[in-house]
Amino acid sequence: MITTRRTLLKAGALGIGLATTPGLSPAARPRRTRVLLATNEPWGTYHAQPLLTEAKRRGWELIQVVPDLTQIKPGDPVRVATLTDVPQADLLVVNGAEAWPADVAKALNRLPMAASSLAYLKPVEAPRAKEFRPRLELVTAASPAESEVFGAYLGWRRRVRMVGSAQTDTLPKYAPRKDRVLVLTSVTHPDQTGNAAPGTQLLLDAAAKLEAAGKHIVVGLHPREDRALWDRYELSSLGSVPESATVECAVGIPGTVFPIVAAVGVPLVGCVDPKLQVPDYILGVCSSTIDSPEEAVSAIENAKPASRGAVFDAVGPIGGSARRLYSAWHATIQSTRCNLTAATPISTR
Repeated sequence: MITTRRTLLKAGALGIGLATTPGLSPAARPRRTRVLLATNEPWGTYHAQPLLTEAKRRGWELIQVVPDLTQIKPGDPVRVATLTDVPQADLLVVNGAEAWPADVAKALNRLPMAASSLAYLKPVEAPRAKEFRPRLELVTAASPAESEVFGAYLGWRRRVRMVGSAQTDTLPKYAPRKDRVLVLTSVTHPDQTGNAAPGTQLLLDAAAKLEAAGKHIVVGLHPREDRALWDRYELSSLGSVPESATVECAVGIPGTVFPIVAAVGVPLVGCVDPKLQVPDYILGVCSSTIDSPEEAVSAIENAKPASRGAVFDAVGPIGGSARRLYSAWHATIQSTRCNLTAATPISTR
């Protein structure tokens, strides 16, 4: 049998010490394909939720690795594990290179790795990306613009595979109700899970101006937002994307959900605090932006839906996105298995 030195080295990197490495099976893979996910927001299981349907369809297990169980709510549909009880797996996926995913990558240092963008990031290389960048077998993002940003964030100079966003796979039909406005919050107070975004007071004041002008306000809360700040208004029980199909316009602090809401067909107005830093492609789906609450009523009344080009640039192909993502993961798992098999010495006696 003839194998290349590169194949042998790669197999050695994956295979040495398997019996003592958490997360990787030393002999036989689990019957069900298992993917571990570590996110920049350590307990942010809302990033994994849109991916559960495809995992179930394929018979896979998607498990999010979390620091502990203190921030996991009872009944959360996302299965979680800590580094002390993480099961054997086929692939580790990170959605960024902040402290937690970098720590998980270091701990599970024998697992094949992929990076998949699931939330917006800044186009500046993360300091810890270099720690695991050589291990990445695959990098995916939703759209052309997100691919560019994610590549810059990881310091990745190779191909970023465009797969779309799983949140657009089941978009609701747009049926707006007159004078109904959706307020899209961000996070006002940073916590253990993640940072906050500036602009809450601007958005609160804008919502008050819109209500005074006769608009009915319904609030789509970020999963980590303080509900008490918004309880004077109707709080959506549907979630921001399903609720967006019922409104004439949406106004909020530009973030990950903006391109998804734009894909529904909803006109968007961004409340932009001078300290807010978001990628241009997110601002690109806004009809306009405001930095004063006095501008809110006029901006809402004149808002137009984003162009098809702006939506595609921000969210990529619509429909079948989760399937494309899992197919990319599957190909990576199969490729690493083949490399291990090819590097296994075979007796010629």
